Amino acid sequence: MKPVEIKKDVFWVGAVDFGCHNFHGYSIAPRGTTYNSYLVRDQKNVLFDTVQAHHAEDMLTRLRQVIDPEKIDYIVVNHLELDHAGALAELVRVCRPEKIYCSSLGLKSMAGYFNMSGWPVQAVKTGDTINIGRRNIHFVETRMLHWPDSMFSYLPEDKLLISNDAFGQNVAAGCRFADEFPRAELERAIEEYYYNIVLPFSPQVLKTLALAAELKLDIDMIAPDHGFIFRGREEVSYILEKYRALAEQKPAKKALIFYDTMWHSTEKLAYYVGCGLESVGVPYRVMFLKNHHHSEVQTELARCGAVIAGSPTHNNGILPPVAALLTYMKGLRPLNRLGAAFGSYGWSGESVKVLHEWLAGMGMDMPAEPVKCAWSPDRPALDAAFALGRKVGEALAAKCGADCK
Repeated sequence: MKPVEIKKDVFWVGAVDFGCHNFHGYSIAPRGTTYNSYLVRDQKNVLFDTVQAHHAEDMLTRLRQVIDPEKIDYIVVNHLELDHAGALAELVRVCRPEKIYCSSLGLKSMAGYFNMSGWPVQAVKTGDTINIGRRNIHFVETRMLHWPDSMFSYLPEDKLLISNDAFGQNVAAGCRFADEFPRAELERAIEEYYYNIVLPFSPQVLKTLALAAELKLDIDMIAPDHGFIFRGREEVSYILEKYRALAEQKPAKKALIFYDTMWHSTEKLAYYVGCGLESVGVPYRVMFLKNHHHSEVQTELARCGAVIAGSPTHNNGILPPVAALLTYMKGLRPLNRLGAAFGSYGWSGESVKVLHEWLAGMGMDMPAEPVKCAWSPDRPALDAAFALGRKVGEALAAKCGADCK
């Protein structure tokens, strides 16, 4: 693939990884990802970020179509995670830059990953600016979005924001711009990326959006380090507002039901819970954990205001796939959700108590008592599952109110 000129003398020179199917512990099959790197040609030539180490030669091949790598004067490292800095040592060896810029907290990460002996590294902070000729680079620290070292690089003359992991998506494709890709698929990829990586840092997202407004950054292109570039003011407004909505986590009038089952008893309850939701006009999705990866379930949460979990009792607890999902979900810290639990059992019946405590422990409001049944559900048990769904649906509709999505 050739480099892509995204602005006059600004080039995408990254790598496309169609074979990456697991990213930060979540499944991105079959889409893969990209590692975006950007070159700016000016009186001082600047490279922003690198790629995974094993894609270094791909990146250098693209670079050489635009510039002799030895003519790169500066390297800016917005984020030290190795999908963006893995090839840094090779680029330093080849380019021999005058300066390497990173955030003050990036110094610690850089020293942890690389032998920096002789490297001309300089730390920068919010408000620092360097001139490279016709352009200036303004640095904005974005700590914990999603690493302590993260920062943005803003080029006011190009109205370009290079945003590292913020506003990214995991999609490997032959096109580089968001407006070249099907919008519904793009939207889902944004939600997937946010809900599996960025979600715990939602307060920082809102602070960063407020800071960008305070600094009055004039932006008509956002270039993240994964996925597609957003060009034009309409596209920039789209991704900024999408991130604001994702970070605010306002309740949505849809419920997520997930479960695992041994002999289909819990499965039967799941579908009756769904019928109860449907009876009060609340859409829902049922996800069987043997068929859906935990990250797919977590992504669905982006569109759901209620979480209803089901498991039979297993060794006085819950089935391992349910426990794994709840562990994963808890770490991502979703907010503003309702929760409920259901399940079946043979001779003890602890699962619903465990599920209820898990969901309540995530700060979810629990509007309905758990439903459990012994062995195969009879009519009273199915009616109880229906009633649980109905009660959660009514509570969700009330919680959403006029702001319901």
